[in-house]
Amino acid sequence: MWPSPAAVARALVASRLPGSLHVACRPGPQPVCYACDAHGRLLLLSREGSPAGRALRPRPGDHRTVAAVLEIADLPCPGAGATLGRVWLSGWVRALEDVAARAAALDFAAAHPTGMLLDVGRGAVLHHVDLAAVRLERAGATIEVTPVDFVEATPAAPAQLQRLREAIAQGPQAAGRSSAPVR
Repeated sequence: MWPSPAAVARALVASRLPGSLHVACRPGPQPVCYACDAHGRLLLLSREGSPAGRALRPRPGDHRTVAAVLEIADLPCPGAGATLGRVWLSGWVRALEDVAARAAALDFAAAHPTGMLLDVGRGAVLHHVDLAAVRLERAGATIEVTPVDFVEATPAAPAQLQRLREAIAQGPQAAGRSSAPVR
């Protein structure tokens, strides 16, 4: 059985591939550290003075949130075979503070341990993304994934992802079915 688009999207987010952050009305894209916790909550981690940190800071007079899109692409090395595609996660980003930031730092560390978490509240900022849309692009098709499906999905297992990569590389006929693993 093929993993659902939501499971593939969650797997791409869990993969620690480089992420590019596009923030509305700001220069970009910017590289950013991200993680999806066990509850499906998307978190961003940035240094206050970094390009991503500056882009995520609301402008004076704005609300405490900014609109942003996180792009994560599974780009294979030349000759390495098929790709799982690219996921775009868009929504409203807000900085976490105090107790919420400390709790999110523990959740972030469980998914993606990094030393920068030790600086949260002292030069590093954790942000929560309130997801509005999730899109998975693979094999030239874009698949809409509802934020609820994304949050509830379990990331696809590595063995499932490998079988999916092989089927994508061989095309829908190689899968032996009329409904290809790529939608």
